Amino acid sequence: MAADDWRTSWIKRALVAAIAGAGYPLVSALGHTLRWRVEGLEHLDAIRASGRQPVMAFWHGRILPATFYFRRRGIVVITSENFDGEWIARIIERFGYGTARGSTSRGGLKALLRLVRDMEAGRPAGFTVDGPRGPARVAQPGALWLARKTGNPVLPFHLEASRAWTLGSWDRTQIPRPFSTVALIVGAPIEIPGDVSDTDLERYRMALEAELQALEARTLMMLPGSRPE
Repeated sequence: MAADDWRTSWIKRALVAAIAGAGYPLVSALGHTLRWRVEGLEHLDAIRASGRQPVMAFWHGRILPATFYFRRRGIVVITSENFDGEWIARIIERFGYGTARGSTSRGGLKALLRLVRDMEAGRPAGFTVDGPRGPARVAQPGALWLARKTGNPVLPFHLEASRAWTLGSWDRTQIPRPFSTVALIVGAPIEIPGDVSDTDLERYRMALEAELQALEARTLMMLPGSRPE
């Protein structure tokens, strides 16, 4: 199915509206029950104090708690131009996010150029670096390309819930259970020189991937009793 086919069907349009209409209050209600243990926000503060904005990078499977925690900060993210991308965009826009439409398979360059313009206007960007289709926990280069282009650093972070449902999707999406504790660790910024070649960018991609893996291990240590299900 083409990315815009859902718009030609009144049933699909109604489903998008229904999912988005129900999704926002459900995520908001769940998010307000969560307790947080947070480390590393000083890295985010330091980037902003320097007059720059972060290219925030995390794994696709932690979208739900990340969306709630970083709400109302004007972060711009890429959302796909398909049925799922539309209802996701409508939900996150109600949480105060901006959206750039596109994906690695369709409209990706257009979306990245939109992010460049948004960052130049002083807005932060957010990337699920293994999305939208995986493979899971393999970082794609989009966030690094944006950082190189804009001069803003990549800011990796990871979240882990003490009690959660884990879906059977490719990214093993984690949905925190109500009243669980979520550990969030923001890592040190990764600077991408503007003159780094595409070949050398692979070294930074591997470093980002390794840092996200390390942050995941650290968040689990903050929650020794966690048992995602």
